[in-house]
Amino acid sequence: MNAYWVGVLGTGAIAFGLKFLGYSIPEKYLTNPRMLRINTLIPIALLSALVGVQTITEKGKWVIDQRLAGVAVALIALSLKAPYFVVVISAAITSAVMYRVR
Repeated sequence: MNAYWVGVLGTGAIAFGLKFLGYSIPEKYLTNPRMLRINTLIPIALLSALVGVQTITEKGKWVIDQRLAGVAVALIALSLKAPYFVVVISAAITSAVMYRVR
């Protein structure tokens, strides 16, 4: 068996074990207001980290290019409370124009 398969099967077993253990957590811990607040913020933090990494890195190195301009325009549109469609389209158009100009 290849080392990759050992890693895949081991990771799968760990994921299954964690999900199985999740059912044994008492409900009082899951309905705690602090835990509910943390669980609400975790996806936001993970998505923000993903956007940050995908925007300013390429092959493990820092890069400033058209993606950063697109994110900047999206942030401006969000601060102006633009609809989601407008935010995405304006960021995509900005990135495309900057890529074409480069």
